[in-house]
Amino acid sequence: MTATANTGALAGIRVLDISRILGGPYCGQILGDHGADVLKVEPPQGDDTRTWGPPFKDGVASYYHGLNRNKRTMALDLGSEAGREALLALLAEADVLIENFKTGTMERWGIGYDTLAKRFPRLVWCRVSGFGADGPLGALPGYDAAVQALTGIMSINGEADGGPLRVGLPVVDMVTGLNAVIGVLLALQERQRSGRGQFVEAALYDSGLSLLHPHAANWFLDGQPPRRTGNAHPNIYPYDALKTGTDPIFLAVGNDRQFASFCRCIGLPALSDDPLYRDAGLRSVHRESLKQRLEAQLATFDGRQLVDQLMAAGVPAAPVLSVDAALEHPHTAHRGMVVEMKGGYRGIGSPVKLSRTPASYRHAPLTPGESFF
Repeated sequence: MTATANTGALAGIRVLDISRILGGPYCGQILGDHGADVLKVEPPQGDDTRTWGPPFKDGVASYYHGLNRNKRTMALDLGSEAGREALLALLAEADVLIENFKTGTMERWGIGYDTLAKRFPRLVWCRVSGFGADGPLGALPGYDAAVQALTGIMSINGEADGGPLRVGLPVVDMVTGLNAVIGVLLALQERQRSGRGQFVEAALYDSGLSLLHPHAANWFLDGQPPRRTGNAHPNIYPYDALKTGTDPIFLAVGNDRQFASFCRCIGLPALSDDPLYRDAGLRSVHRESLKQRLEAQLATFDGRQLVDQLMAAGVPAAPVLSVDAALEHPHTAHRGMVVEMKGGYRGIGSPVKLSRTPASYRHAPLTPGESFF
């Protein structure tokens, strides 16, 4: 998918992105995809993620390229008076500021929120932080994997008989970026009524805790510490990766009707009436024996063919694909989820589809800029 015209819902909104690494830049990219004019201000040495490789293109890591499209980029040394004056001139035109400096840094430079909110009362100031500014962990630096460990995510991820395991992508950072986007949009909406901006904060710690469903809900209700269940869902079954005669498949049965359809598809229609498995609660309790019976039957099936049969019967199922296979899947192209731009850039497209004001892809990463349009 290639696009150049700005068709986005946020056209006319000016965003100054002075954040680094992931959560803040991801927020800025999403706003840019949906039409905002995003000016990314980096220190003279550049965002740290320029070096987070390989792979590299022209000396800049793929990690950076994945988070910084639809922005124009310039360098300022905010530790210098000249750099801060240039920043203030840009803020006079901006609607939104995104930053993730260590708490107290901008205040030490004399450009903290309390100071600038008086000078720019319509400015929406978005801070991505690790733990917030105060409290027992306040102002400490936060990194995705450490926050996964601290918020319990690692404790429920991994095989049942294995140890805690980091989720294999920066889920806390990315959800924090999404929460930052939500906060910015809420603040812009409220500004329509009040005419005033406000301070928005999205903390990695809060975002990590927010991801704990259904484990937190289970604990709140029964007080039992959640445990690792591997690929299986903690509450419902069969919602798990199952072996077949060829490739494994993931089965996502969410109700009794789907289970009955599944049993018919695999030639075990009576199984859905078995006293051990006839409703969702029983299947969850007796999941180990159910998995054994299912995999014994599935050993006679071709996994890919079975997935097609199950989906046609209304039973959610999927092959377990690699990343490259997922990105090359025909439906990925159909949904416009791979973006291609001049200069060889390719990236993941916007997952948010709007009928009248769709996302657009106008600036490849590293496009230079020194002022707002």
